[in-house]
Amino acid sequence: MPSRSHPRPGAPFDVDAYLARIGAARPAAPSAAALRELHERHLLSVPFENLSVHLPERIDLDSGALFDKIVRRHRGGFCYELNGAFAALLRALGFEVSLLSGRVYGEGGSLGAPFDHLALRVDLDEPWLVDVGFGRFSRHPLRWNACESQSDPDGEFLLLDAPDGDIDVHHDGKPAYRLERRPRELADFAPTCWWQATSPDSHFTRGLTCSRATEQGRVTLAGDRLIETVDGERIERMLDGAEIVPAYRTLFGIELHEAPSPGSFPATGQRSFPN
Repeated sequence: MPSRSHPRPGAPFDVDAYLARIGAARPAAPSAAALRELHERHLLSVPFENLSVHLPERIDLDSGALFDKIVRRHRGGFCYELNGAFAALLRALGFEVSLLSGRVYGEGGSLGAPFDHLALRVDLDEPWLVDVGFGRFSRHPLRWNACESQSDPDGEFLLLDAPDGDIDVHHDGKPAYRLERRPRELADFAPTCWWQATSPDSHFTRGLTCSRATEQGRVTLAGDRLIETVDGERIERMLDGAEIVPAYRTLFGIELHEAPSPGSFPATGQRSFPN
């Protein structure tokens, strides 16, 4: 059964403020149409970013801390933060939500460790895969039980049975990640979240990314490299130092006192951010 845990008592989780942050109206009741609207509005409004790793800032998975970062401070985050916060919002709106552990596919088809990724299952009349924390991924929720490829503005997606009852999620013909079906609690992801934010072997410590879907495509700021995709056309340019902080403000609504810079972490493998 889906987990029914809610933000801790007294946590400053303001549903209306969260909805205002993503530019969405409060749905009258949980529905597939409402889920689709909330999902897309979240992707258009809240960036996938790892700036906290390099500022540095503490990453806290408490629901109140996530609300403060994403809503009050107008920031984004990576999968544990974005899907963790979105799950809290959906539950507060009456949706049935399960947190699922994922293992991300790397180069050569190798699988990452358990809890490498956090995704959501939302149960309505039928179950849905929901993921607002994987960079360039599905713009809309995906049907969990669909056997055929599912078309989305950001590509073709296919969910396939995998060993041990798991689910493999494919994006444009390539495996993206493998999900366990067992529901988890957000606290279960804390050790791996800490590793991802601190280990020199984590791809999050080896580079900067801040990426958000747009109506026409996507905008990504990777350090000093600005990547804009508009109607399928990709344009890249390098920013000088004085342009970086204003770019975070203009493109993502993020206010920074200084530009973050990657730490001196050794690169021990290849796994790029989705742009």
